Amino acid sequence: MAQVRKTTHSRKTGARKTGARSSARRKVSTTRKRSSRHAAPKRWSQRVTQESDALDLKRGVFKFKDPKKIAASLKRSAEHSRRRKAGAYRSALSMLTFYINRAGKTLPKTQRTRLERAKGELKRAFGKE
Repeated sequence: MAQVRKTTHSRKTGARKTGARSSARRKVSTTRKRSSRHAAPKRWSQRVTQESDALDLKRGVFKFKDPKKIAASLKRSAEHSRRRKAGAYRSALSMLTFYINRAGKTLPKTQRTRLERAKGELKRAFGKE
């Protein structure tokens, strides 16, 4: 029975040429062209929460300790806003969901559960449950 030889390297045995030519090529490729466009602002999500055209939120609304207070504040903001495109419930819920999603993994577990409870309170406040 013939034995199969296992190889862990390439079959090509020729040494690679590393000379001035390849390093010169590398130097040329690392230079970047400057674009005429301006870069987009880094924190677009922060700008949305601060300058949203849909709702005028009370400052620090997502930092409240009580989910009922969060829901009540979102409801008040949504109902008083005349610039929103959707219904009051949908606008309030989307703003809450937006905040939770954009915070991602950096949102502490206690605050995340508090905000998830606020979703339920928002449902009750609008009579959707």
